[in-house]
Amino acid sequence: MRIDIITIFPEMLTEPFNHSIVKRAQEKKLVNIYLHQLRDFTTDKHKKVDDYAFSGGAGMVMMIEPIAACIESLKKERDYDEIIYTSPDGEMFDQPMANSMSLLKNIIILCGHYKGIDERIREHFITKEISIGNYVLSGGELAAAVITDALVRLLPGVLGNEVSALSDSFQNNLVAPPVYTRPRNFRGMQVPEVLLSGNEQLIEEWKHDQSLERTKVRRPDIIKE
Repeated sequence: MRIDIITIFPEMLTEPFNHSIVKRAQEKKLVNIYLHQLRDFTTDKHKKVDDYAFSGGAGMVMMIEPIAACIESLKKERDYDEIIYTSPDGEMFDQPMANSMSLLKNIIILCGHYKGIDERIREHFITKEISIGNYVLSGGELAAAVITDALVRLLPGVLGNEVSALSDSFQNNLVAPPVYTRPRNFRGMQVPEVLLSGNEQLIEEWKHDQSLERTKVRRPDIIKE
């Protein structure tokens, strides 16, 4: 997979992608992540990429020209399955979406800022808009990092145990069950006996029941869906 991220603050993404699973995935050549400084594509001598909105109002708007130039430059090199804009009013990012997008080959993620981007970019260049929650961030970089991390860990060969990703929360529309490790007795706090029984069927039934009960209590919105 190749992920191209367009941003005016690439340094915000350097560290998140240089650690843990995402770092190992890049070292294994399972994913290629490229950060593109949007200011490199402006014709303004001061490297300006924003301007006042027509009709007035508070806040600046990201200009159409540098964004179009950057996207068109990338598209000359390869075809893209999706050109994504991180936006509060986009489709809510969830595990099924991550599963589906992890099968793509090439994607672009555009990080918004200020009051947003010129609407013509959304109308004529963007193929998918994604929100990571019902709140507003200072910019799209954190959302891009979340999306990238969620996709990369699903790529074959990234995790040491392929089954691990399949047992994560939300993969079966339930949150994950509780997990335990040694010691089995810590200050009188015991590990549930069923997990020590060796009976795989009973253990799986226990895990499912725990996941269902936790989801009902902690994420009733998922149960309703």
